[in-house]
Amino acid sequence: MTLLDDLELYYDTVPRTGGARAEDLGPLTLFVQEGAGWPYYARPARGAAPATGTGPGPEVTVADVARVRARQRELGVPEAFEWVAENTPSLRAAAEGAGLHVHAHPLMVLDRDAVRSPAHPEVRILGADDPLLRAAVTVPMLAFAAPGTARGEVGPVELAAAAADPAAAARQAHVAGRIDAGQTGIAAAVRDGVVLCSGQYNPVGTTAEVAGVGTLPAARRQGLAQGVTAALVADALAAGAFTVFLSAGDEDVARMYGRIGFRRVGTALIAEPPQEETA
Repeated sequence: MTLLDDLELYYDTVPRTGGARAEDLGPLTLFVQEGAGWPYYARPARGAAPATGTGPGPEVTVADVARVRARQRELGVPEAFEWVAENTPSLRAAAEGAGLHVHAHPLMVLDRDAVRSPAHPEVRILGADDPLLRAAVTVPMLAFAAPGTARGEVGPVELAAAAADPAAAARQAHVAGRIDAGQTGIAAAVRDGVVLCSGQYNPVGTTAEVAGVGTLPAARRQGLAQGVTAALVADALAAGAFTVFLSAGDEDVARMYGRIGFRRVGTALIAEPPQEETA
């Protein structure tokens, strides 16, 4: 298997271990979360007949994507598709033809020979019973609501309000269970008792994805995301991971990850309805 094959297997496996059921819809598989946890996506079906002359993934048509979108609407789940561009090149045109917006993210893998970053003094790994866990699982939601790396207004006050929402307690319980089961690791940058940045890694076998690294907009441009990522990498390696990978938000973020030992190996694609459809 190639490295991209390994990542394809990971993407197919992690929802199955995260409480989702799989619905096979032709050349695509829709993962539907059951119970607490994050909503999942549709992606190319493993084992489907590969397209001739392209990547190892199946040939996907506009009709295939439309069929899955209809099922997602029926279930009331996000109309989201995620895949590796190099493995299933036909899916991009099919998704765009079905009316979805496709955005690309650098897919990066840790160079195991790279020099490791020194530990950040404000960053630590959180346990399942850590009192800051609820804030840590809330920070990325606020961060991703204001994408980019520019400083913003959202800070500790907004975090306290968001963490008081009952939905935050449910997310905390879900993540705590995954930490106890060895399915997730969480790191956070903490200053004066406030979580300013956090992220996680999710291992499957000897492969781990670093995901959801986000900084409160008011605390950006202080190197916190780099420190959190470095802590997640160190913890994942110590826990037995051989391959550690991530998808960068954009090229600027990819350059930051490059400074801590990640190299680009491909492109992760995400397809969603245009903003006006979800407004």
